[in-house]
Amino acid sequence: MDLRGQTALVTGASSGIGAEFSRQLAAAGADVVLVARRADRLEGLAADLAARHGVTATAISADLAAQGASEKLAGELEGRGLTIEVLVNNAGFATHGAFVDEEPARIHDEMALNVVTVVELTRLLLPGMVARRRGIVVNVASTGAFQPVPTMAVYGATKAFVLSFTEALWGELDGSGVCALALCPGATETEFFDVAGADAQVGASRQPVDEVVRIALASVEKGRPSVVTGTRNALAARLPRLLTRRSTIRLTQRVMAS
Repeated sequence: MDLRGQTALVTGASSGIGAEFSRQLAAAGADVVLVARRADRLEGLAADLAARHGVTATAISADLAAQGASEKLAGELEGRGLTIEVLVNNAGFATHGAFVDEEPARIHDEMALNVVTVVELTRLLLPGMVARRRGIVVNVASTGAFQPVPTMAVYGATKAFVLSFTEALWGELDGSGVCALALCPGATETEFFDVAGADAQVGASRQPVDEVVRIALASVEKGRPSVVTGTRNALAARLPRLLTRRSTIRLTQRVMAS
């Protein structure tokens, strides 16, 4: 998988998995377009990547949960003459707590960013990849995609959507020269729990973010439709296949409450 001279767009690039994707893609020789809300972080990362790897790194500050944000971003890319060959839909966040108590506006933004933006950006940029018969789409899902997640009900549902959507794309794109991968990490060393809330910090073990991204890129090269990062996470993702739906929900509920 030769990424030299290709241009990769990474959303949620200011920290965590998105920032690490940006680093590893730039290290592989790809020019990178970094998108997130925090302009100062983006610009600092872009400057570092350009100096370190000799690539072109472009920072674009945008709130992708806002209505029309995907179309606006696509227009800006076109205006700058940027052709995207690698798309990493990483931007997203979780809310934690009883659904009945959650703030409706926050839920709306969670669904907009985790689902709508993923679909819209993919639809806007995928046709060009198919026409060129070359491209990569990585959509970041979660181990939460494999079962309902009480107290993170909306987050789990959005990631189940991302997993199903991306695997369907993988099937549709067979033979097109374009590949799609759903990346399903478990708990990772990122700012995820700072946003979701301290009560969402289930378990003490978190996977290093560089390992998660290395697994993702290796899985793209192998042509996989999806990948769960880490042996323990993979085993946990398979467990619901062995249990009844009721048992799966109760077990997840107990884990979330521990």
